[in-house]
Amino acid sequence: MQLRHVMDEVFQKIEYWADALRRIDFRPNQPVKAEQFAALPVLSRLDVQKLGDSLLNPSVPAQHGRISKAHTSGSTGIPIAFYQTDLTQHFWRALTLREHSWQQRDFSGVLASIRSNVENGQAPNWGIATDGIVRTGPAFSMNIRADIGEQLEWLVERNPDYLLTHPSNLKALAKRAMQDGGALPNLKQLRTFGEVLPEETRQLCRRAWGIEIADIYSSEEAGYIGFQCDRGAYHVQAENLLVEIVDDRGEPARSGEIGRVLITTLHNFAMPLIRYDIGDYAESDAQCPCGRGLPVIRRILGRERNMLKLPDGTEHWPSFPEDLWVGIAPVQQLQVVQTSLDNVVVKIKPERPLTGEEKFRLIELFKRTLAFPYQVTIEEVPSIPRNKNSKFEDFVSEVA
Repeated sequence: MQLRHVMDEVFQKIEYWADALRRIDFRPNQPVKAEQFAALPVLSRLDVQKLGDSLLNPSVPAQHGRISKAHTSGSTGIPIAFYQTDLTQHFWRALTLREHSWQQRDFSGVLASIRSNVENGQAPNWGIATDGIVRTGPAFSMNIRADIGEQLEWLVERNPDYLLTHPSNLKALAKRAMQDGGALPNLKQLRTFGEVLPEETRQLCRRAWGIEIADIYSSEEAGYIGFQCDRGAYHVQAENLLVEIVDDRGEPARSGEIGRVLITTLHNFAMPLIRYDIGDYAESDAQCPCGRGLPVIRRILGRERNMLKLPDGTEHWPSFPEDLWVGIAPVQQLQVVQTSLDNVVVKIKPERPLTGEEKFRLIELFKRTLAFPYQVTIEEVPSIPRNKNSKFEDFVSEVA
């Protein structure tokens, strides 16, 4: 029903969508048929970038409130501008409360967040999602660009009940805590967002603090997409958006299959995104034993630019877990970059300069691990910066 409202709105007011809907024989005020919807073109990030304000609704219904403009970080290489309304922010707040409720958090506790685009500081409560709804403890924030040692000292001083940060940052914190000591006796749960969460990071945090992680799947332009339940599955926030996982032919992926993630926003009438290819790959699932009646994503694999391409054109997700290479050389940080179809550069931030033997062993390891005898080069670097949105990617493909 909500999808029908979106379609009626864009058919009347946005020329791009009106043309697309005419081509599938859309009729206003009629139910949207599944086969009609599937026949709509997929909207890419490049499409959104090129079309720009032509995707903007010229007359958003007054009850949706004010319109605001924002930009994605451009971490995919294709930054886009998008628009939101007060109503989309209302859904964001409501879904934030839902996630707190699912995780049964103690609102009286202390919340700490280490992320980008924040100043170091303190707030009296957990933010606008809880403000005026429920009384909470204080919240502390720190910019993610601070040194890991400084971050850990800051956390120990504040001893929070909950910590929100990126998975890669959390991994570094857990490793430093086990190395130098960093007890957080009040810590009840870790929360991650913005990057793929590897299983090894979960295991590392269990060893460091005996604490589990609740991951959040979201995007800047679509908001919350999926929340994890206690069984580890991601439940699509279907009241606010429609998620499709499609295979290479554009057909719905079967349970257990990996496919591209397409998003349709259901309440953003300022700039509706319909069958929008967010650039992610995920694995679908039919249901979750937790019993929640929402669509299920089994796992998030990552962005298209994180796929390894072989010379024959096939692609796959590279796997080089830390326990394979950590014993070979004193590596503090590592990133693999595919620069061409047969060349891979392994960027390494070492504790000290590597020996020739260590480099040889690493090269041989990555030739075996990457499932093709690439020309592997080791590049020692002083640091491996995060992308524009302060996220870290351990694999990046520069091959179009």
